[in-house]
Amino acid sequence: MDNLIFSLNAMMPLFLLMVVGMVLRAAGVVNAATANGMNRFVFTVGIPVLLFHDLATTDLSQKWDPAFILFCFAATLTGIVVSYLVSLAFRKTRYQGEFVQAAYRSSASMLAISVMQNIYGEPGAATLMVIGAVPLYNVMAVVILVLLQPVSDGEGSGASGKAGSSMSNSGRLTRATLVATLRDVVTNPIIIGVLAGVLWALVGLPMPPVLDKTLDSISNTVTPVGFVAMGVLFDARKALAVRGPAVLATSLKLVLLAALTLPIAVLVGFRGQELVAVLVMMGSATTLSSFVMARNMGHEGTLTSSVVMLSTLLSAFTLTGWLWVLRTLALI
Repeated sequence: MDNLIFSLNAMMPLFLLMVVGMVLRAAGVVNAATANGMNRFVFTVGIPVLLFHDLATTDLSQKWDPAFILFCFAATLTGIVVSYLVSLAFRKTRYQGEFVQAAYRSSASMLAISVMQNIYGEPGAATLMVIGAVPLYNVMAVVILVLLQPVSDGEGSGASGKAGSSMSNSGRLTRATLVATLRDVVTNPIIIGVLAGVLWALVGLPMPPVLDKTLDSISNTVTPVGFVAMGVLFDARKALAVRGPAVLATSLKLVLLAALTLPIAVLVGFRGQELVAVLVMMGSATTLSSFVMARNMGHEGTLTSSVVMLSTLLSAFTLTGWLWVLRTLALI
């Protein structure tokens, strides 16, 4: 019961923030243009600062575990491959790229730390999990969203006004596509934030209190601003049109990928903090940043927002169920 209450307290406020966005849109307080601007802020400033701050203030020298980091990397890559294979059923649609990203990409960096602090009183293995998974999350998200970007038809362009690509869902790969993909990876603000944070931590630079408080204040805007904006842009009629793929992607995200990965983690020998970190990495709700990235990289975002909303609502129960199973088996 305590785990259920904790999970509900962690997840339901996010769902309610989306409802707030819907109410603000219906009342005419916030329109789509304003919400797109909010998304640009979260994508280019909020999330990169949050990830940089989390990593830059971590003492990697005392917690470094190459085997666990490598496992997190491999598990994440497996999740991406499985999600892509399932997405082939939608290869002739304009939302294949959204499906892949929404199915594998967890809210690991924020949720894992909260869960670990609640259970163990410290972030622990969550920090190493972030290093092993989050850079790959973001690099592959950029690659997937560029290579599987729908044909530009004036519909579904992102908040940045970027639409279309040298490659559509027809699958024709060109040199221009490869160059564009590399450029988007190198210049992606989220990836820059992750790499800068890791470099800062490895060098051991001090974090001045003034800078620390400033970065913390910016980081705290990500969740409310991002989820309210997503609520404003959420279109229930369009969401119903993609309810089948949304349910399938949510099932992958919350149940199937965790069911595939957790037994392997146990066989390898991970227990306690490491196992909880793997659970959150593979079985938590789809991250808000997946919607932000989809909107900013030429995709409509309807499927992504549907998966974020559905997985956020259901993860309070699925994560509780997974934790109950692991505790019953005396693995955590």
